[in-house]
Amino acid sequence: MTEKKTVSRRDFMQTTGAATGALVTAGAFAHPAIGSIKGANERINFAVLGAGGRATSAHVRHLTDMKAEGKAVDIIGICDVWDGSKDVKDVRIKVSGNWVTVGRGLYPVAEFCGLKTDDKLVTKDYRKILASKDVDAVVIGTPDHWHAKMAIEAMESGKDVYCEKPMCHTIDEAKQITDTQAKTKQIFTVGVQSTAHPIWKMANDAITSGKIGHVMQVQTSYYRNSDVGQWRYYPLLESMNPKTVDWKMFLGTEFGLAPDQPFNRAKYAQWRCYWDFGGGMYTDLFVHQLTHMLQATGIRFPRRVVGGGGLYLEYDGRDVPDVATVVADYDEGCQVIVTATMANNTPLPEVIRGHTGTIAFENGDSYRLTPQELASKPAPPSFKKGDSGPLVTTPFNAGGDADTRALWDHFIECLRSRNTETLCPAETGYAAIATVNLGVDSYRQGKAYFFDKETGKVSEADDSWAKKWEKVSHERGKPNQVMGWKADPLEGSVLVPPAYQKLEGDWVDGQDPAKKA
Repeated sequence: MTEKKTVSRRDFMQTTGAATGALVTAGAFAHPAIGSIKGANERINFAVLGAGGRATSAHVRHLTDMKAEGKAVDIIGICDVWDGSKDVKDVRIKVSGNWVTVGRGLYPVAEFCGLKTDDKLVTKDYRKILASKDVDAVVIGTPDHWHAKMAIEAMESGKDVYCEKPMCHTIDEAKQITDTQAKTKQIFTVGVQSTAHPIWKMANDAITSGKIGHVMQVQTSYYRNSDVGQWRYYPLLESMNPKTVDWKMFLGTEFGLAPDQPFNRAKYAQWRCYWDFGGGMYTDLFVHQLTHMLQATGIRFPRRVVGGGGLYLEYDGRDVPDVATVVADYDEGCQVIVTATMANNTPLPEVIRGHTGTIAFENGDSYRLTPQELASKPAPPSFKKGDSGPLVTTPFNAGGDADTRALWDHFIECLRSRNTETLCPAETGYAAIATVNLGVDSYRQGKAYFFDKETGKVSEADDSWAKKWEKVSHERGKPNQVMGWKADPLEGSVLVPPAYQKLEGDWVDGQDPAKKA
C-alpha cells in the first residue's frame, strides 16, 4: 500500500462540505474518500484471525468476492487455533454462482483461500501474522475475550482492523482500543452490519431537526427461539480435541484473558454460552440493536445501567441467561431498554419515543414517524403502536447479507483514503460495550452502576441520579438534547402549564404565594 496519510474528522468534514450534507439528506452515507483516492490499484493484503463460521461465511466470502470482481484485495494469512474440518457443513460460500462447503478452522479455510498449509502465514499463533510486513489489515473473528488484545497489537504494529462485534470483552478493554486507535490513527471498524444501513442516519436527521421533540425513551429487542438451545447448534466434532486445538492459546491464560481449565469441546465451539469467553445475548445480540439505535438517536455513553434476567428454560450447562433486559439512563434525559429471550421469537417493536412524535422502525429498513397527541387531561393506558405515520424508506437492500458487504465496501474505501470515520468506529463500539457490559455486571452482581464517560470509571449507583433530576425539576430547568441537535433548544421539549399552576408554591407565615407582588 502507499504511505498512509492521516485525515482528521475536522479535515474530512471541511473537505466534503455541502456535498456530504446533500448525500446524507438523501439517506446515503458520505463517501469516505478525501479528495482523490490514492493507491486505488494497489493491493490490500488481509489476514483473518479466527476462521470460524462468521469470519468464513461472511468476511472471507466478501473479500474473495471483491477479488473475483477485480478489486485490489487479497487474503494472504489465516490464523486459527484448530486444525479445522470440512465436516462442518453449515459454512458455505458462493463461488461462480454455486454454493460450496468450506468447513471451519485453519487448514480448510486456508485451502479455500489458495494458501498452502506450510505457508508461514497459515498459523495458530496470531503474533506471526502481526509480525509480517506483508499484511496490511486483519479481520478479527475470534471469541470475544481475544478481540482487544489482537486489535490493540494489530494497530500498534501498523495494521488496520475489522473487528467482529462485540468490540471486546470488557469496558476497560473498550477504552484501551479507543485510545490505541486515537494514538495510532489506524483505520478501525466494528462489524455491526446494520450500521451500513442509511435508515439510522435518516432517523437521526429527523430527531436532531426536532421532528419528535425531546427524545425520552428508546426500545429495541432481539428475540429468537431454538429447540436445542441458543448457540448449541454449532456442532461438536470428535476432531475437536487437544491434539488438533491449541487449547492453551484459545484460553489465553498466559495473557490474563481466561482462567486455566480442562479442554471442553462445548466451551471451544459454543463459547458464547460461557462468561469466560463472551457475554451471551448481552454482547452477541444486544450490541447489534443498541449500536444502530445509538446511531439513530445521537446518544452515546450511559450514565446509569441496571440489568435483569435469568436462566429460565435453557438448563443445558450454560452460564448465560436465556431472558435478559438492560435499562440504561443517559445524561441527555433519555432511557434505553434492550430486551430479549432466547426461547420465544415474538419481538417487541423497535421504537424511539419523543415528546411530540414517535419513530417506529419496520423490518430494520424503514420507519414511520407518527405525531403524538398531547392531552391536558388524565388518559387510560395507550395501546397505540405509533406506526400510523407515513412510511420512510430507502432503496438500500439489506437482504442476503448485503449490509455486511456495504460495511466492507465502506471500510475498504476508508483504508485507501485513510479516513478514520468508518461506519462503526471504535468510539461507537466503546459506547455500546459500556452499556451492555454494565448490564452483564448488574445482572451477575445484583447491583446498579454509574459510568463516567470522561474517565471510563465504573461505580456503584446511589440515590444521586434520582436527586439530580428532582433538582432540575424543582429549579425549573431545561432538557438536555441529544448530540447534533439542530432545532431550537426547546423544540418539542417544554410543557405548557395550565393557568391554575400560578396558585402553586409554599405558604410561608400564612401568606398565599399567589398573592405576592
